[in-house]
Amino acid sequence: MAQDNLQIATSQTDRGQTIFSLNGPLNIHTVHKFQETVRNDPSPVLIIDCSGVPYIDSAGLGGMVGALVSSRRVNRKIAFAGLNKQAKVLVDMTHVSNILHTYDTLQEAEAAVS
Repeated sequence: MAQDNLQIATSQTDRGQTIFSLNGPLNIHTVHKFQETVRNDPSPVLIIDCSGVPYIDSAGLGGMVGALVSSRRVNRKIAFAGLNKQAKVLVDMTHVSNILHTYDTLQEAEAAVS
């Protein structure tokens, strides 16, 4: 389905941080691709730009937590940026905000994990 297509673009900052820019929903249909991409990336600092994500469901949120856990296992810093209002409410409502490092902008995330 077209609405279940997640595109992940990769870029690097001047500081050597890897940015995954997500475009599309992060949901039960797309979370596997997201998790696989995160696990296969060896970067020591990873920023997930969610500004292109219109919707995150519980599976997507689980994928974000899984990305955090897998990053901690390999001593990698990870941050999430650009969550929309729906995603922020989901993160807060489930108290995942206590463990996920989220930032309003990509620039804030870059500065925080440098």
